[in-house]
Amino acid sequence: MDRQEEIFTRQASYCDGRSPLYAELCRRLAEDPRVDDIALDLGWDFPLRLLSGLHYLVLGGDASWDDVDAAFDEHAAFLERWTTDQDVQTNEVQRSWALLPAFLTLADDRPFDLLELGPSAGLNLMWDRYRYRYRTGVWGDGELELAGDDRGSPPAELLARRVEVVRRRGVDLNPVDVTTDEGARLLQAFVWADQAARLERLRRAIDAVRRDPPQLMQGDYVDALPSLLRNRREGAQLVVFQTASTMYLDKGAAARLQAALDGAGREEPLAFVTTGRAPDDDGFGLEVHRFPDGGSERLGVFDFHGEWLDWGR
Repeated sequence: MDRQEEIFTRQASYCDGRSPLYAELCRRLAEDPRVDDIALDLGWDFPLRLLSGLHYLVLGGDASWDDVDAAFDEHAAFLERWTTDQDVQTNEVQRSWALLPAFLTLADDRPFDLLELGPSAGLNLMWDRYRYRYRTGVWGDGELELAGDDRGSPPAELLARRVEVVRRRGVDLNPVDVTTDEGARLLQAFVWADQAARLERLRRAIDAVRRDPPQLMQGDYVDALPSLLRNRREGAQLVVFQTASTMYLDKGAAARLQAALDGAGREEPLAFVTTGRAPDDDGFGLEVHRFPDGGSERLGVFDFHGEWLDWGR
C-alpha cells in the first residue's frame, strides 16, 4: 500500500458511519492518479485539506458533489494551492457540549477570564452563550441548543452551577474571522459536506459570534503564552483551554507550553482544560490541570466532534 492509498483509506475508515459521501470519495481518491498531480506533500491530514478545498468550491457554486471529476479537471490549480497553503480549520462548536461540565468543575465565586489556545474562529470561546441538554439536566439559555449522547452524564448538581465570563481571548496561527463572508465560508468548508446538522449548528454559532466577537490574536501560542498568562483580569479565575491543537506540537513546543503554565501558576493559580496531546482510540480524553499544586484530573472521554460524552470514564 503506497502513501496515498494509506492516508485516504484511513480517512475513509474515520468517515464510515459519519459521512457516507466522504467515506466513498476517500476510497475513490485512494487510487486516483490526479491526487499525485496536485499533492506537494502527503501528510496525514492531506485528505482533510483536499476534501475541504472541494467543499469550498461547492459552497461557492463552482463545483458539484455530483461531478467531482469536473472539479479536478477545472480547478486543479486551485486545489493544489489550497492543499499547500490552507491549514485544517475545524472549529466544532459541538465540542462545547463536552467541555461545559469541565468548566463547571472549576466554578467558584469568581468570574472566568478565558484564554483558548488554537481557537480558530473562537466558537468555543462563546460556550456560556449556548444552551445545553443532558440526561441529568439543562444549562444555559442561549438560542443555540447543544445536545448529544451522554453515555455517562455529568451530575445534576454540577449543572446547577453558574459562571460569569468577563473576558474571552484566543491565539491562533491563522485565526478565522467569521464576521466576514470569506471567513464563514472557509470554516464551513471544513465541515463534512453531507453532515447537514453540523453545518446548520455551525451557521447558528457563527451568528452568535458575530453579535459579540471574542478577541482573537494571530501568533504562535507557545511563544505568546508567557505574556498572555501575565495579563490577567483582577478578581477573575484564569481558565486556559484547548481542544485538539496541542497534538500538533512537537516535544520541544509541548515542554515550553508546560513550562509557561507551571511558571504562571506559581505566580497566581490558574486552570487548564485540555484534551491532551494524543487522542484515545475512539475520542478525546478530557482533563483539567490546576496550577500550581492542584494536580490533574481525568474527567471523561468525548467524541472527536463532541457527538457523545462518557463522563467519569
